[in-house]
Amino acid sequence: MKGFHERNDSLNCSSKASIDSSPTPGTGSEPGPNDSKFSKTSLWSNFFASAFSVFDTYSESSSSSACERKSSFSKTNGWTAAVKRVVSGGSMRRIHERVLGPSKIGISSSTSDIWLLGLCYKISQESSGDVDATSALAAFKQDFSSRILMTYRKGFDAIGETKITSDASWGCMLRSSQMLVAQALLFHRLGRSWRKPSQKPFDLAYIEILHQFGDSEASAFSIHNLVEAGKNYGLAAGSWVGPYAMCRSWESLARSKREEIDLECQLLPMAVYVVSGDEDGERGGAPVVCIEDASRHCFEFSRHQADWTPILLLVPLVLGLDKVNPRYIPSLQATFTFPQCLGILGGKPGASTYIVGIQEENVFYLDPHDVQPVVNLSTENLEADTSSYHCNIIRYIPLESLDPSLAIGFFCRDKGFLVNLMISMIFVSGHPN
Repeated sequence: MKGFHERNDSLNCSSKASIDSSPTPGTGSEPGPNDSKFSKTSLWSNFFASAFSVFDTYSESSSSSACERKSSFSKTNGWTAAVKRVVSGGSMRRIHERVLGPSKIGISSSTSDIWLLGLCYKISQESSGDVDATSALAAFKQDFSSRILMTYRKGFDAIGETKITSDASWGCMLRSSQMLVAQALLFHRLGRSWRKPSQKPFDLAYIEILHQFGDSEASAFSIHNLVEAGKNYGLAAGSWVGPYAMCRSWESLARSKREEIDLECQLLPMAVYVVSGDEDGERGGAPVVCIEDASRHCFEFSRHQADWTPILLLVPLVLGLDKVNPRYIPSLQATFTFPQCLGILGGKPGASTYIVGIQEENVFYLDPHDVQPVVNLSTENLEADTSSYHCNIIRYIPLESLDPSLAIGFFCRDKGFLVNLMISMIFVSGHPN
C-alpha cells in the first residue's frame, strides 16, 4: 500500500481539511469543486477494470458446469442458502464468527497509514515519532467509535402482519445498510469532523438521526419500513437479501418518504442514485455513472426546484466468482481514501458487515451480529443513553476474504464533490499497482 498512498498524496493529503473543511489532524482532504465537464462515461468500469467482464465471458460458456455455477448468482447470490446452513448448524452465538472466521480484534502491528472513510491516520513511527503516532492512533479510535452502529434488536413491534419481533439471524444486511445511510446523514448534518461528545447533552441533530432508525413504523428508516419498501426486490421479514436488492430498497424507501413529506422537512435530505449497469445488478453489466442521470435524480428529489442537491450514490458490484478477483483489490483500497466515501456493505454470504476503513490488506468493520434490546429514542431527550449505537471494539478481516457481492456508498454534497469523485477514480484507474 505504500506506493499506492504515495500516488494519492496529491489528492488526499495536500491539506489537513476534512470533508466539511473543518481541520482534523492527520487526515486527508476534500478536493475543491472543479468545473470539468463529464458526460456519460463508463467510469466505474474503468475504475474497477471492467469488474463484470468475468460474468460476460462466463455467461457465454455452454458447459453444464458453467450453467450450474451461474445459477448461483441469482438475485439472492447465495445469501439465503449460506445463512440457513449457518443457523441450522447449531448455536448462533455469533454468526459472523462461523462465517467470517474468528474475530480479529484491535489493530495489527503494522505501522502503515490507516484510512477511515476518507481520513488518513499516520501511525508510522519512522516519520512522526512515538508521540505523534500514539496521538494518531487515539484519534483513529475516537473516529471509529463515533461511527453509528446498528445491530440486531429484539422486542420491537411485529413487522407488518408477521409475528416477527427480532431480526436476529436474518437482518444483518439491513442493519449494515442502515449504518451506511446513518453515516451519510452524519456527513450532511454534522460534518465529517464530528465526534461523539463525551458529555451530555448531545447535539439535537445526532439524536434526531438515531431516532430515524428506531425499530418501529414511526421511525422513517426502521427495519419495518425497509422491509415494506423492499418487497419488490425480495425483502421480507425473516429472509435474507443481497447488496443489490438492499440498494434498490433504499431507493424505493427514499422515494416513498419524499412523496409523503414536504421538501423543507425531508428526513433524508439528499437524492439517492443507485449506479448499476443492469436492472438485475447482481448478474452483470459494468456500472455506468452519468452526470445527466445524477442531475435528473437531484432535480426529481427537489421537485423540479434545483438542478443539484446532495446525493447518495449506492454502487452494487460483483467483483468475482467465489471471491474478490485480486486485480480489484487496489481499487477497493482506493475507495477509502476518497473524502466522499461512506464505506462498503459486504462480508461473506449470510454475514454482512459495514466496512469503514483499511490498513494495508485488512479492512476495519462494524459488526451488526450482536442482539440488543430494542431502543427507540425520543428527540426530546438529549441526554439519552446512546451507548448501544457505538462500538469501541475494533475488528478487522483480510480484504481478500470478502464475498465478491458488495455495495459501495458515496456522499456528494454538491456537483463539485461528484466531479472530484470521478476525477479521483480516473486518477486511480490510470495508475495500476
